[in-house]
Amino acid sequence: MFDFIRKHTKITMGLLFLLIVPSFILFGLDGYNKSRDKAEVVAKVDGQEIVQTDWDRAHLREVERLKASMPSLDAKLLDSPEARYATLERLVRDRVLVAAAGKSKLNTSDQRLARELQENPDIAALRRADGTLDMERYRQLLGSQGLSPEMFEANVRADLSSRQVLVGVAGSGFTSKVAADTALNAYFEKREIQIARFPTADYAAKLTPTDADLEQFYKSNESQFQAPEQANIEYVLLDVDTIKKGIAVNDAELKAYYDQNAQRLSGSEERRASHILIASPKSAPESERQKSKAKATELLALVKKSPDTFADMARKNSQDPGSAPSGGDLDFFARSAMVKPFADAAFTMKKGDISDVIETEFGYHIIKLTDIKEPKKRSYEEMKPELDADVKKQQAQKKFAETAEAFTNGVYEQADSLKPIADRLKLEVKTANGITRTPAAGVTGALANVKFLNAIFSPDATERKRNTEAVEVASNQLISGRITQYTPARTRPLAEVKDIVRQRWLAMRGAEEARKDGAAKLAAWKIAPDSATLQDAVVVSRDQTQAPKQSAQVVDAALRANATALPVFVGVDLGAQGYAVIKVAKVLPRAPALEATAKQERSQYAQWWTSAESLAYYNVLKERFKTEIKVPKPVRAKSDAVAPQENATQ
Repeated sequence: MFDFIRKHTKITMGLLFLLIVPSFILFGLDGYNKSRDKAEVVAKVDGQEIVQTDWDRAHLREVERLKASMPSLDAKLLDSPEARYATLERLVRDRVLVAAAGKSKLNTSDQRLARELQENPDIAALRRADGTLDMERYRQLLGSQGLSPEMFEANVRADLSSRQVLVGVAGSGFTSKVAADTALNAYFEKREIQIARFPTADYAAKLTPTDADLEQFYKSNESQFQAPEQANIEYVLLDVDTIKKGIAVNDAELKAYYDQNAQRLSGSEERRASHILIASPKSAPESERQKSKAKATELLALVKKSPDTFADMARKNSQDPGSAPSGGDLDFFARSAMVKPFADAAFTMKKGDISDVIETEFGYHIIKLTDIKEPKKRSYEEMKPELDADVKKQQAQKKFAETAEAFTNGVYEQADSLKPIADRLKLEVKTANGITRTPAAGVTGALANVKFLNAIFSPDATERKRNTEAVEVASNQLISGRITQYTPARTRPLAEVKDIVRQRWLAMRGAEEARKDGAAKLAAWKIAPDSATLQDAVVVSRDQTQAPKQSAQVVDAALRANATALPVFVGVDLGAQGYAVIKVAKVLPRAPALEATAKQERSQYAQWWTSAESLAYYNVLKERFKTEIKVPKPVRAKSDAVAPQENATQ
C-alpha cells in the first residue's frame, strides 16, 4: 500500500483533497478535534470531561516529580492502582477548585503572579548576577517538563486563583481551649486492661486435614491458585541517552558554547555577610512592625557611627538565634539562598559596606558585607568533558521530538517486527522473559510501567503478536514491545499446589477455631468474671507510650469499650492472627501536659479541625459542580486467612 502511495503521489493527494475538504466543510474542525474525545471518560466536573489521556499525563508528571524528590522510592508503588487513583482524585480536586474560582471570579493579578514566580526557588536559581532572568535556561527548564513559559505561567495563575477558594475556610478556622482539651483528653485517655489471646497457630497445630478437605477447599478457591498469563517479549526503548550516543560535537561548537556559558558553568558568585535581625513577621500587627522598624533604624545609626562594633551589636541585639552568637555572621551564600530583598541588597554592596534597613518577611535587617568570592573561571580544556556532555544533552533533547515521531510511526507502520525501526534509529532490540501484568518484585523502569504492561497484554499484542503502540513511560522516554511467546492464565493442578492448599486450609480453619473458642470464653467470662484466665495487666493508650505495645486492633477495641460499668469484657477478631478477649479494668486520666506541650497540641487540634472544615466545604463544592468519578476505587485484596509470606502465584 505504501509503495502505491509513493509511486502515485499526485493521485493520492487528489483523493485526500476530495475526501478531507468536504468533511471539514460538513463537520468543521471540531469533528476532528473530537477524535481525541473518543478516549475513555474517567471523571466529570461541572460538565467538563476528564479522559484517560488526561489522567495518564497527570500521573506521569506526578511520578516524575516524586522520583526527582525521592530517587530511592520504589517505582512499583508509584504505578500501583492506589497511586494512580490518588492522582485522579487530585486531578478532580484541581478541576473542582478551578471551576469554583471561575464561578466566583477569583482572578490572579499580573503583580501577584510576578511575585509568585520571583519566590519560586527553581526560577530564582536562573537569575544572573545582575538580577535579570536567564530566559534561555528558563525555557530549557520548562521544556524538560513539556511546558512553554506561557503554559507554565497560565498553570501558576490558575493554581493561585484556585487556592483562594479554600483560603476563606482555612483562614477562619478556630477552636476554643475547652473544646480542644476535652477532645484531646478523651482521645489520649489510658485504660488498664488484661488480655487472653487465642492464636491461630495453636489451633491449626491440632488439625489434620483429609484429602477430601483439601480437594473441597481447592475447588472452592480456585482463583487463589491461578498461574498468571506470561509472555516472553522483545522491546526497543527510545530515550535521550540513546540519541545522545549518536551525536558528535566538534571543537568549534564546544568552543562557542564555552565562550557563551563559561561564567555560568564555572559557578555563581558567593558573598559573605553579617546581619542584625529585628524579628517581625508580616503577620504581626502593624503597630508592632513599626516598633521593630524603629528599633532597627536606631541600631543602624549606631553601627554607621562605629562600624567596628557591628559584631558586638549583633550579639547583643540580633534576634536571629542562628547567627547572633557569632556576631551575625552568615558565612558565604549564593544569591538564591536568600530571600529576594536581602539578596538584592547584599549583591549590590561593596566589601565593608553597611546597608540601610532592609525589610523581608522575617523582619528588619541591617547587613554588613564582609567578603566576596568570585567564581574561578575554568579553562576550556578543563571544562571540555562537561561541555561535551552538556551540548550533547541539549542537542539530544531537541532531536528527541523529531526522532519520537519517527519511532511512533515506525512501530505502527511495520507492526510485525521491531527490527526495521531499531535498525533505522540505531536502537537495541532487548528481550525479557516471564513478563506478567503485575511487575515482579525488584523490577523497575519501563518493564514495571502499568501502561506498557497493559499494552503488551492487549488482544492485538497477545493474539496477533503485533508491536504495541509507542508508550510514554517517563519524560522523554518511549517504548514499544511485541510478544514472542505467550502463555495464557491457567489454574494450577491440585498436585502442583497441594502444600499451599494445606497451609491455607490450616490458616482458615485455625482462625475459625480460635474465633469459636474465644467467643465461647467471652460469653462464659461475662457471666463469671472471676473464672477468666488472663495475662498480667497492661496500660494502653493511643499514643502507645507504654510497654509492651499492643496491636492497633486491641488498643482500639479497649478504648471503644463502654466503660460506664467496669470491669467490662470485649472480644476482638484479629483476622489471620486469631482472636482476643480484653478485660477493661480501669480508666486512667491523662497526665497533665506541660503548658508548652498543651499549647502545641491545641494548635495541632485546631489544624485538624480546620482541615475537616475545608474537606467538608470541598465535598459541598463537589456536589455543587456535579462531580463524578467513573473509575471504581481500588480495594486491597483481603487475605485474613492467608499467611503473609505466601504468594498465590507460587
